Parts: sequence; C-alpha cells; structure tokens
Amino acid sequence: MSNDSTTAPIIELDDLHEHREIVTFMRRSSPLNTSQRSALEQYKYLILDHPTGDLRTYFTDPEKPLTVEIGFGMGRSLVLMAKNQPERNFLGIEVHIPGIAQCVYEAGEAEVHNLRVLDADAIQVLKDMPDESIDCIQLYFPDPWQKKRHFKRRFVAHERMELVERKLVLGGTFHAATDWEPYAEWMLDVLEHRPSLENLAGSGQSYPRPDWRPLTKFERRGLDAGHVINDFIFKKIK
Repeated sequence: MSNDSTTAPIIELDDLHEHREIVTFMRRSSPLNTSQRSALEQYKYLILDHPTGDLRTYFTDPEKPLTVEIGFGMGRSLVLMAKNQPERNFLGIEVHIPGIAQCVYEAGEAEVHNLRVLDADAIQVLKDMPDESIDCIQLYFPDPWQKKRHFKRRFVAHERMELVERKLVLGGTFHAATDWEPYAEWMLDVLEHRPSLENLAGSGQSYPRPDWRPLTKFERRGLDAGHVINDFIFKKIK
C-alpha cells in the first residue's frame, strides 16, 4: 500500500480532454441481473452495430410513423407506449446499459414488435437520420443540469432544437416533460422562440399529461415530493 497521503484531484466533466463536443448525458454503470442478461441474448430489440443513416429500416414495417424517445431510463413507459400504439414504430435511445437490458426484457415479456433500442449518443443518431423522417421526438425527465456552468449541456437548447426541427416531418411533434421547474421555464423560453414550432397548449402554457404518456415511478416520486410536472408538446409548422 502506498504511503502517499495525497488524494487525486477531482476532475470536472468540462475538463475531460476526450469531450471535444458538449454532451447532454452522463454514463452510469451497474451490474445486470439474470433476467436482464438473458433478455439481451434472447430478444432482438437491441440494435448492436451502431448504425448510421435511416434507422426505420430496422423495423418490420418501416413505413409506420416513427417515435424516437431520448433517454428512456428503465424503459417501462416506452414499452407500454409501443404496446398500446401498434400502428407506430418506437426507437429508444439510452446510455444506461441496465436500463436498456430492462427495457428489452419487458418488451420481450410484453411481446411487442414495433420497438427497437440502442446505446448511443442521441445527438449523433439524429444527425445521421434523414431529414423529415421522424414523426415524434420524446424527451421525458431529462437531466436538468442544475449548475449554471452545465446549462450548455441541457438538451433543450437552440442549437439542438434546430436539429430536432430538421428531423421532424411537417406536423411532427417534440414532446418534453420535466419535474424541475427551472428547467421547465428554460424549455418554454427556448421552444416558444422557435419560429418553426407551435405550442399545442397555447402560448406560455404547459400541456396536461396526455393519456399516451404513462405515469412513471420516477414521476410518481416527484409528485409525492410536491414537484410540478410540466409537459410541453410543440408541433413543427414549417
């Protein structure tokens, strides 16, 4: 054992040399349980080869409208949406491997056929998709990046919304939800200053949680803690 009593310096995310581009997520790791490991081997929902281009081709019926969810957590609500809306295809993007494995497990148990998931940076996935190829982009309870110096990592920002707008079909929607009030105010300010987007709840308003967005365990904990849930649904109008 070393006798050196000095401690290693704490390196901030902003100081890591490999992060040449601003990222909107942090990777976390934890071991998989038996059912999660088996699900990854048994079920064919996970896109493994880090594809680029049009991911609609990975679905049995690629002509169906496509919903893309960014950061689906453990995936339960995503699986429920896919099961309840068989007329759509659902693509989930996540960087938390246990969450991906749990989503695959629950999708297999539910026998859904219109869902695919991948471990990837959502920004890069969107860049590689054809323009006007996505009908709905969902962002539910993203990291609010509470420290001011990390605001640039918030997904809802003008430079990233320009990308979202390019990838949405005309009439397509961007649907975000958060239980962090300062981020809700930030979202509304950004989204309402996008001339290509229209607030379906009316100017300055949030949207009541729609029936198609299941109430999640995370959201329920937020409600129990007295947090206000804000949904924003904006339609691409030009």
